[in-house]
Amino acid sequence: MKTYPRSMAERATHAMLFEIISILLTAPISAWLLDKSIWDIGIVAIILSTIAMVLNIVYNMGFDKICPPTQAPRSFKIRAMHALGFELSFIIISVPVVALSLSISLLAAFIMDVGLLIFYLFYTFGFNWLYDYVRSKLIEDNVFAHNA
Repeated sequence: MKTYPRSMAERATHAMLFEIISILLTAPISAWLLDKSIWDIGIVAIILSTIAMVLNIVYNMGFDKICPPTQAPRSFKIRAMHALGFELSFIIISVPVVALSLSISLLAAFIMDVGLLIFYLFYTFGFNWLYDYVRSKLIEDNVFAHNA
């Protein structure tokens, strides 16, 4: 099966779309649930999103080396492994950042992150599954010009 490598521009677009949509979904709900201002939550969300975008690009480049993309969307098993690996990597980084940013304990930050982890586990899986599907249709229709 022919592979279709992702360009750096595509990786950046993927990461930006992922983060923008996730902030729009999580910031207002998090501010309400945590009884924090949308401003405080927004700043933390932007910090975490910046970290996540860099991690996303690096993580996905490594993931693509192990499991090269093809014209067909990736299987459920591959997408589940991808989502779990990314979220575990991110939680290791995000707990201390959240604790420092919101002046809360590491335990409180960890508990908060577990809630977000549950959301992001499903969001990551769904977003990437849909992205792969749309990408495969665009490739099928010869919309993408690929850089090897």
